[in-house]
Amino acid sequence: QVQLAESGGGLVQPGGSLRLSCAASGRTLDYYAIGWFRQIPGKEREGVSAISMSTGRTYYADSVKGRFTISRDNKNPRVYLQLDSLKPEDTARYYCAAIAGDRLEAAAYEYDYWGQGTQVTVSS
Repeated sequence: QVQLAESGGGLVQPGGSLRLSCAASGRTLDYYAIGWFRQIPGKEREGVSAISMSTGRTYYADSVKGRFTISRDNKNPRVYLQLDSLKPEDTARYYCAAIAGDRLEAAAYEYDYWGQGTQVTVSS
């Protein structure tokens, strides 16, 4: 079992930044990939970014390329998502999830473990 806990969400003005954190516990994540997803009410969960805990290889959705940066800390272990140049359309609840292996573009339903999410609101 893997337990995931997100933190770092909040209210920020357009153009601002936030740093989300995903803390993992329960078992080693060395052979997992961690993905970040976001969801607004009434819409499907959208994949935002993912990182391989073993290789550091990353994936970004086109909508966030150049604005979001994913990174990992294998010692703790923890995954970060730096959100820069935020736009109102980035407003959503952000979730981190873990999937065994290295499939960074896996769909949400394929992920094995999920956190409870953290709310990001971009508004002036």
